[in-house]
Amino acid sequence: MTTETFTLPDVGEGLTEAELVAWKVAPGDAVAVNDVICEIETAKSLVELPSPHAGVVGELLVAEGVTVEVGSPIITFVSEAEAADAGIAANPKDPAAPPATDEGGGSVLVGYGTGGGATSRRRTPRQAQGPSGRGPVRSSVGVIAKPPIRKLARDLNVDLTEVTPSGADGEVTRDDVVKHAEQASVFRNIETPAWGAVREEKLPVTPRVDDGRSESIPVKGVRKATSSAMVQSAYSAPHVTVWKEIDATRTMELVKRLKASPDYADIRVSPLLVMARAVIWAARRTPMVNAAWVDTDAGAEIAVRHYVNLGIAAATPRGLLVPNIKDAQDLSMKELARALNRLTLTAREGKTSPADQQGGTITITNIGVFGMDAGTPIINPGEAGIVAMGTIAQKPWVVDGEVRPRWVTTVSGSFDHRVIDGDGMSRFIADVASILEEPALLVD
Repeated sequence: MTTETFTLPDVGEGLTEAELVAWKVAPGDAVAVNDVICEIETAKSLVELPSPHAGVVGELLVAEGVTVEVGSPIITFVSEAEAADAGIAANPKDPAAPPATDEGGGSVLVGYGTGGGATSRRRTPRQAQGPSGRGPVRSSVGVIAKPPIRKLARDLNVDLTEVTPSGADGEVTRDDVVKHAEQASVFRNIETPAWGAVREEKLPVTPRVDDGRSESIPVKGVRKATSSAMVQSAYSAPHVTVWKEIDATRTMELVKRLKASPDYADIRVSPLLVMARAVIWAARRTPMVNAAWVDTDAGAEIAVRHYVNLGIAAATPRGLLVPNIKDAQDLSMKELARALNRLTLTAREGKTSPADQQGGTITITNIGVFGMDAGTPIINPGEAGIVAMGTIAQKPWVVDGEVRPRWVTTVSGSFDHRVIDGDGMSRFIADVASILEEPALLVD
């Protein structure tokens, strides 16, 4: 019998190893070219691997949760004819499964493979247990939704049969799933998803062999990459943090007006949008916060960037990701809002690419969604500043000599003291605060 062995590929990011998170097939499954066979987790992203072969799955060579090196065999295939000759009954494809296409209609290709009308199949017995056996998943047979939308629904624990579709021919869209998953409000931004019942559901947990009072969690994937970056930053850049409490009432009023505006009808708007515009505006007035310390063979240099690749720290179920919006200084308010929406959804789906996480110049972390007033964030490597936005809550505030209830927040920022001095970082935070206090200053 002719057997085709598929080895773990480099998915186009200089990959050396990856964790096999979940198999989407089992021995005996009939597959077509580009059918998704498994999910792998690299240091930066969760990737679906499509099959390069058509035939029947022979053997799964790697167990879920195991980290393997690029080039290692992970699965074998045999042709359907040879499988039949050998008496192997191929599991049929699910006729109700949707085509394996992205939202633009093209085939699902992750770094390799060929185009064409390949179909994706769902194995009902396996899926009934949920991804990686994490619990039941309700049947959504009959619901019109593309594979990325179905995955988003699983990640957000959304029952597709309860979602009201808004797409053509009754198709469930990405926005339908997100709207169903959580009720948007001006007090909770969507840039950081809500925690699930399990904080690190994709990290294998191995109980210790002592008295069962502790457990060990292997450090790999996103957690390994994050820890390395944070240690590098904390022990190479001298951090200094400053903060300012401000009256953000007018920011809240602007957000409310934008939400009610027909121009923003299809865009989710939150105070983070105003914060992002404020940081971009303030960075133009104090360019050193957008600079970076660079060590070279000839000595140290400070690279001042005349553009803003705005990073947004996103706490996802897989760990901390910091994708950035390229050339954010060139975007209008509406364009920036759309970019923030795309960044959020991509991070939630685990589809943030390594390129989207590289080249950042300054970062915003929204700790207010966790009810925190202020913090001392760690600077991303390659940057000189990070700004934290605290929770926005009503507090007594003195206005024109009278105490009134106002929406109050705290803006804090950590900076690389090798690059920028106290007067510069203080001026920058004061500028950000002035925009949140009076967004009309953004109008040229």
